[in-house]
Amino acid sequence: MRRTVYIALVLLMLCAVGCSGVNKGNEDRSLQKVLDAGQLVLGLDENYPPMGYRDESGEIVGFDIDMAQEVCNRLGITLVTQPIEWDQKEDELNGGNIDCIWNGMSVSPERAASMYLSRSYLRSELVFVVMSDSGIEDVQGIKGKTVGVQSGSTTEDELRDSALMPDITIVKYGDNKELMEDLEQKKVDVAFIDTISTYYYSSMSDERLLILPTVFSREELAIGFRKDDHALRDKVQEIIDEMTADGTVKKISEKWFGKDITILK
Repeated sequence: MRRTVYIALVLLMLCAVGCSGVNKGNEDRSLQKVLDAGQLVLGLDENYPPMGYRDESGEIVGFDIDMAQEVCNRLGITLVTQPIEWDQKEDELNGGNIDCIWNGMSVSPERAASMYLSRSYLRSELVFVVMSDSGIEDVQGIKGKTVGVQSGSTTEDELRDSALMPDITIVKYGDNKELMEDLEQKKVDVAFIDTISTYYYSSMSDERLLILPTVFSREELAIGFRKDDHALRDKVQEIIDEMTADGTVKKISEKWFGKDITILK
């Protein structure tokens, strides 16, 4: 009897050690790795004003950059902005080249399945934009036209899944800046883009832009983390919640948009 009890105790001890080893191996160290490195590497499209872009001096600035910088300040680490090809963002993230995607990224079922997303912080609409002298007055008028979209964006996905596809020609661009420049130069007839970017370009351009009256779809923006990086995502979300409560988010939004347009509560 004693021998049986002894063997059982030994087996329990071995199981405890083994289970402890397994748990340790699977421990989520995503937050600790960032803290140990002393930096958060943020992946972004460097030509997406006003969310994240290079200003006239070449410095990367924007609403998302200010938000991320404040998060890093509160974590006591350095923010590193890493420009990436937007249609390669998932590969950059899962390959470990960046810690998060934080650059006006739209929420979609596919992204929610492949990433661990923050809570949505902004709401935007997808619209068709034309030059005011284009003669195009509504969505029906874009049939037979060339429509520019950013490659790898939800605008491209939405347009390809729409009933308009047989009647338009899609032209893909690396970023919205290049797209809007070509629209102004009439190298493309229509831009399919979000309202946040449209309002920014409209305020910066001498040319008159026209948003067609029909809103194609609405979307929300969130930050993307690796699927298993719960500790990092949850800590960043916790700090953003603190920034919302103490008024910091409101101030950042007012700086870039003139008012608080965030949907954080």
